[in-house]
Amino acid sequence: MIELTGPHGAHLAQIEQLMGVQIAQRGNALTVHGEAAPEATRVLGALYARLESGKEVDMGAIDALIRLREDDGEARDGDQTEMFPGPSLEIRTRKKTMEPRTEAQKAYTRALLENELTFGIGPAGTGKTYIAVAVAVSKFIAGEVDRIILTRPAVEAGEKLGFLPGTQDEKVDPYMQPLYDALNDFLPGKQLAKLREEKRVEIAPLAFMRGRTLSNAFVILDEAQNATTMQMKMFLTRLGQGSRMAITGDRSQVDLPRGVRSGLRDAEDILNGVGGISFNYFTATDVVRHPLVAAIIEAYDADDARREARRAADPA
Repeated sequence: MIELTGPHGAHLAQIEQLMGVQIAQRGNALTVHGEAAPEATRVLGALYARLESGKEVDMGAIDALIRLREDDGEARDGDQTEMFPGPSLEIRTRKKTMEPRTEAQKAYTRALLENELTFGIGPAGTGKTYIAVAVAVSKFIAGEVDRIILTRPAVEAGEKLGFLPGTQDEKVDPYMQPLYDALNDFLPGKQLAKLREEKRVEIAPLAFMRGRTLSNAFVILDEAQNATTMQMKMFLTRLGQGSRMAITGDRSQVDLPRGVRSGLRDAEDILNGVGGISFNYFTATDVVRHPLVAAIIEAYDADDARREARRAADPA
């Protein structure tokens, strides 16, 4: 019961907020009040069944369960454990197990497992890079690939790279930090350091990919919206035998100079319909960070739509 309710009742509070119910606890008994009480009761039953099966319950698992049930429509009857994604969508690594939390994440995870070239496109906070890194680590542990290579364009987002102190590597490292963070979630620190020393895990700017053929590797291009068309073509043609590629990006956060077309947008137009390539799209409803992040993204999207409408009405 302690694990179900969470520290200081945090899990119950989360269910109350997300489902619009009130949950009263008296000893080991929980009473649910509100219009969605039957649904919330089934959620609590599913969480309890999850704990009985030996799995953990945390804020992410609760969020995933409620989101996936909403996407599926009506509640399922029968075994409560069926309300969770099946084992085939549990990505296991040395430090933790990653489970998709929305239908879009489930589709994206399947695409990464089944396709040699997968695009994940959508706003920040939807798990595009995080899931790709989890799949890369799981395939590396299973021996399906020999190396993991993570890259992103070192494009200045409003700040000049040359003014940062240190050597070239020290200037570039801050741009790579999100990739380090994701790897640290899935691999023990000492093992990750050893793998980096052995060049079995590489993190480098996109420019360093030129001239290489990446065989038997899982390669991830992050922040792909900041790659030019030529850079994107260069990267995609690095694909070698036994390799897989994941390309992630957010079309609303392009930091390229004005007038330079994003290689990600070009890739969508040129490669759409090519066999063996999967395009997966996320929206603000797939954001798994703080709830305010989704609201912020929706507000900016609405503002962009208003500006486009004004430009269309008054081209001058």
